[in-house]
Amino acid sequence: MLEICSFSLESCLTAQKAGAGRVELCGGMFEGGATPSAGLVSLVRQSLTIKLYVMIRPRGGEFCYSDTEFEVMKADIHVAKNLGADGVVFGILNPDGSVDKKRTTELVNLAAPLKVTFHRAFDVANNPFQALEDIIDCGCERILTSGQKNTAIEGIDLLKNLVEKSQNRIEIMVGSGVSAQNAQQFLNIGINALHMSGKGIKESKMIFRKPDVSMASVALTNEYEIYEADFDKCKAVVEILKK
Repeated sequence: MLEICSFSLESCLTAQKAGAGRVELCGGMFEGGATPSAGLVSLVRQSLTIKLYVMIRPRGGEFCYSDTEFEVMKADIHVAKNLGADGVVFGILNPDGSVDKKRTTELVNLAAPLKVTFHRAFDVANNPFQALEDIIDCGCERILTSGQKNTAIEGIDLLKNLVEKSQNRIEIMVGSGVSAQNAQQFLNIGINALHMSGKGIKESKMIFRKPDVSMASVALTNEYEIYEADFDKCKAVVEILKK
């Protein structure tokens, strides 16, 4: 299975055309992913025949949420269910870095019969093997992880251990820096689910540009570059998985 992290309808369509089996739909690209708009979820669901998982994340930053943020997450799960999503993606930690089992279980039950991916909040948990057991106990379908490193290839040793310790009780899906150049290395350690954005850069159509004004409080990138899934990058990984 290849899952494409997508931030637009265009990227979702590219992912499907390239042969991906699932889309993780997000907003807030430069926050590492946040809950997408209801309008985007609705249009993507109408346009895709492959599986659609919706990110449930009320803000960027760490994963210890306030009571009001937790209520927003519950409301967003209802929206995703009503709009026809196949699953949702979230992760919640306690202040000490352990998995918040109480809240995670509550959201898993609320999402049912939709399946749940526990996202890369796992990668900042204080003990990966205890987090693995806790997430299994909560009833999640899979964990998205880079092996607690910035890129999955750096975390490949932990990923191998997680696959072994999971004993097929939960799917371990690898993400962060996955490409056609390293996909086979993950398959070789027993991983069978890959996650990538496969992003390419499209130049903005804007001709007039005002360089001294930014719409972001912190300018992280060139606002005249638009990031979309690249068909060739996605297709290359699909072909590796087919083999």
